[in-house]
Amino acid sequence: MKNVRQMLGRTTAWLTLAAAWTIVSGSACSRSTIPSSLSDADFWGLIDRLSEPPGTFTLSDNLVSNEPHYAERIRTLRSTGGAYIGVGPEQNFSYIAALQPAMAFVIDIRRENRNLHLLYKALFELSNDRVEFVSRLFSRPRPAGLVGTASVASLFEQYESAAPSQELYAKTLQEIRTRLLVTRHLPLSATDLADIDRALGAFYRNGPEIHFWGSRTEDVTPISYRLLMTATDMYGRNRSYLAGEAAFTTVKALHTRNMILPVIGDFGGSFAIRAVGDYLRQHGEEVEAFYASNVAVYLTNQQKGVFCGNLADLPAAPRAAYIENNSVRSLSSVLDACGRTAR
Repeated sequence: MKNVRQMLGRTTAWLTLAAAWTIVSGSACSRSTIPSSLSDADFWGLIDRLSEPPGTFTLSDNLVSNEPHYAERIRTLRSTGGAYIGVGPEQNFSYIAALQPAMAFVIDIRRENRNLHLLYKALFELSNDRVEFVSRLFSRPRPAGLVGTASVASLFEQYESAAPSQELYAKTLQEIRTRLLVTRHLPLSATDLADIDRALGAFYRNGPEIHFWGSRTEDVTPISYRLLMTATDMYGRNRSYLAGEAAFTTVKALHTRNMILPVIGDFGGSFAIRAVGDYLRQHGEEVEAFYASNVAVYLTNQQKGVFCGNLADLPAAPRAAYIENNSVRSLSSVLDACGRTAR
């Protein structure tokens, strides 16, 4: 009898969440009050307010993603506006470039990931085009004659053969620190700056062949940054954020306006995702896309239940997309599956 009551309780809870999600998604955002830009103080204050204590991810440093089929996922998506929520490192930029949200949040359990995104923020703001950006990212001098309109394949082919420069690395590191600490007035700690130093150092040492596993030896074929940026969909079209100047400029503009916020948060925790949802709800904005990668694999059954509740609490658009490493589904179908699991 006790088990029956527990099952009925879980079912009732999920029906309540599903109903709440339907009401919220159906009534939200007739008029969004999301600002077009945030001041530096508001940017940092919001990151701090939305974040929770950091956790760890021991599988790798995760400086680079490992999903070569993201281009096929992007092929099925359309620009949406609204809000984007994602996880992990650089793959978010490719989704953001395609979806063109008004505001983006990258929620990751690691403080190191937040700092990696601050490094990227500085590089985007400092660089006039993709060629200059890649030069800074890998500390390799810009090849003579390489123009901003070059294909991404040509871009990485030329940088692959360019020698790393200690002088450029030191110069870029100083520019990043100046941009974040002096220009943007972000109160980064010594630990935060050390994270940024280590990340840029890894890109400097490994170049475009840097991959998800870092220095670990695994019995798999490593998926390099170069491979990720030059990957294509089933029709041969490249869809990375470095595929063309338009994609790069989309991400750069959002960074310049402080509208890509890296948040420390656990998908299986009860705060960060809900706090982002509350902020969007207060501003009459909807989540149009949620990129979860394969994070669910690392959650316990209890954490999965919390994560489902977090998703149900978001002010989501009726056709919001839920993007995983191997598929794109509607968020509503994910919530239906959550309810079936609870029952």
